Amino acid sequence: MIEIFFYDIHRAFLKMKQVYYKMVNYFLAQIHFVMIGKNCQFYGITLWNKLPQSEIIIGDKCIFNSSHSSNRIGVYTPCMFSTLTANGKIEIGNNCGFSGTVVASALRIKLGNNVRCGANTLITDSDWHWDDYRAGENAPVIIDDNVWLGYGVKILKGVHIGKNSLIGAGSIVTKDIPANVIAAGIPCRIIRTMDENNCLGKADGY
Repeated sequence: MIEIFFYDIHRAFLKMKQVYYKMVNYFLAQIHFVMIGKNCQFYGITLWNKLPQSEIIIGDKCIFNSSHSSNRIGVYTPCMFSTLTANGKIEIGNNCGFSGTVVASALRIKLGNNVRCGANTLITDSDWHWDDYRAGENAPVIIDDNVWLGYGVKILKGVHIGKNSLIGAGSIVTKDIPANVIAAGIPCRIIRTMDENNCLGKADGY
């Protein structure tokens, strides 16, 4: 009984923290001119870095796990959403989830609805170091509805991932992945296809 009592106190404390984080994160989004939808949830402080004239648009009912204890698999860094140029644009659909995810756009990154981004994932459309002759052109990243990115996945510039696909943990995605497949590896390759009728539904855990 004592264990249950203290567990209930802990849960109540977590709910209070969630209310606090929601207020703070919505305020920070507002002062950074980030457009954020309704009923998003925050655990820890999400970092917004938006340059003037660029865009960051977040849909409804998204979840952001940014504290080290917000995901039991471990979160190394807060969620960070950044535009790298004035032309950068980040568009996030509804019901998406992020755990220590870094999203950085110099051109365009678009995520559909119900996209799960596992812990410590990276999505970028740029090589970042434009002063280096080895850096290539920026290229947009498109991730369609119901995609699931496993732990530590890195999505690099110019990639399009089709709906319902699952990218295995630790993968580095450098080329397009079609819809309804499981893919993994470095570089990421298709492992098998899935029946569209049995694919992922609403993202409800990250």
